[in-house]
Amino acid sequence: MSASHLVAESVWKTIESTQSVNEEQLSILHFLFGKNFERAIRIMDQRGVKKISGEPSDRSIFQVVGESRRKEEYLCFAENYCACYSFFYDIINRGEQLCCKHQLAARLAGSLGACVEVKVSDEQLAVLLSEL
Repeated sequence: MSASHLVAESVWKTIESTQSVNEEQLSILHFLFGKNFERAIRIMDQRGVKKISGEPSDRSIFQVVGESRRKEEYLCFAENYCACYSFFYDIINRGEQLCCKHQLAARLAGSLGACVEVKVSDEQLAVLLSEL
């Protein structure tokens, strides 16, 4: 795990435990993630993050809107997967980024409790996941 990734994880853990974010943490995350973090904040501010949770298991996945005019939505696990093109191109293939803007938006919104909560049955969640 890279030093950048370790620093980011430390900041995320602090944000998750306090459910708040301060200027220093925002500055660190912006330094680590750059334009992706700016875009993630914009997505979060526009209430573009849904947390879809299955009942009764409470397993969950995030659905995050894209920035295009077509309003695409991407399913993602905040810490390790997104269905967007950028995830596969910039992160998996080229290794240029730690994560995509959708993951960042999901992680920040989830940590701050700023996402739209949607409850579905475990069966509906399984169908949703099978489409990945």
